[in-house]
Amino acid sequence: MKFTANLAGAVSGLTIMVSAAAVNAEVLFWSTQAKPVEEAQAMREQVLGGQDVDYQPNDGGPWMTRLNAELQAGSGSIGVLGALHGDFSAMNPDDLVDLGELGVGAASATFNDLAKLGTADSQYIPWMQASYIMAANKKALEHLPAGADINALTYDQLIEWSGNVKKATGEAKFGFPAGPKGLKHRFFQGYLYPSYTDGVVRTFASDAAVTAWEKMRELWAVTNPASTNFSFLQEQLLSEDVWIAFDHTSRLAAAFNERPDDFVAFPAPAGPTGRGFMPVIAGVAIPRTAPDMDAAKALVAHMLKPETQIATLRATNFFPVVDVALPDDLPPSVQAAGGAVAIMSASADANPGLLPAGLGDKGGDFNRVFVDSFERIVLAGQPIRAVLDDQKKTLEKIMNETGAPCWAPDAPSEGACPVE
Repeated sequence: MKFTANLAGAVSGLTIMVSAAAVNAEVLFWSTQAKPVEEAQAMREQVLGGQDVDYQPNDGGPWMTRLNAELQAGSGSIGVLGALHGDFSAMNPDDLVDLGELGVGAASATFNDLAKLGTADSQYIPWMQASYIMAANKKALEHLPAGADINALTYDQLIEWSGNVKKATGEAKFGFPAGPKGLKHRFFQGYLYPSYTDGVVRTFASDAAVTAWEKMRELWAVTNPASTNFSFLQEQLLSEDVWIAFDHTSRLAAAFNERPDDFVAFPAPAGPTGRGFMPVIAGVAIPRTAPDMDAAKALVAHMLKPETQIATLRATNFFPVVDVALPDDLPPSVQAAGGAVAIMSASADANPGLLPAGLGDKGGDFNRVFVDSFERIVLAGQPIRAVLDDQKKTLEKIMNETGAPCWAPDAPSEGACPVE
């Protein structure tokens, strides 16, 4: 099981930028990630041990306040930034240094393109990732459609597979986190919509969205009806009420850790506009005010080394973005999920649906639009077009009130992302 990376030019880049193994001057690593005390300490000792680095994690507000103060002053002490894609996308690209000369990057060409933030330059370097995946009891594998590759399924094949299982067992055994605490909204935002509409906000009420919801109805027809009570699918996998499931990696972990030989993890399926999936991408960047550019660039290169990526996985439970074999001593859940995440993010048809950004306290209202649409269309059987036209009004109001610009896979916008 390996994470595949585009490391073209990495050797020459690292030779130039990292002539020594250690960073040669103290660098302030200003991060929004690995904030819990245990994670921060693990970062300092396991990930950055031997480097002359001051790792300081903070909440988003203080993180941005100090960064903006230094940028406005034209000088500062922050050497390297660690943050989520959404944090960087909210910045002025001119405030970040082009890191293309380092010659390092992520497995996913899509991730590397996202890191350019709409410019021609590498505004940040992908650093680590988390995501949602699929899991199945190995008993289900014999019912896969003829010719289907579990690592490259389509939605039609997933529906056929779930239907085959239902016919063979007399029970619907696809599991969906539709319970009160389930992450169903992330499925619609990051998986279904990108796979069928190549968007989320702009395409919310499009004809392609109608097709997406029709496909969701087909999937629901072979879904365990008790899914409206399911929130953590690891429980149903272990009880075998479910043989095939979608959920966040952390919500499937217990199944793999308790019975690692009984389950398999695999990527989300693909639709007409790609393999939609929702990565949580964190990156490293250098502000234009960094006091020691060479030391800062050396630290960025250090964070992309395979051994550093493994240490980061142990410290944070975020998965690597570069080519690395996972050690055998990692928990089975990490081994299984890591392979699925790697294949999914590096797939040629990868179409990431990023976490919503810029919504402030309206994030819950945004999620509710998708949950309400699901409940009305799939559970209540209301006409798809009528529901989408109605929910579109609510979505437009949220976007206009927040002024949030579009995020991938929607095309960029000037100002509030339009609901077209």
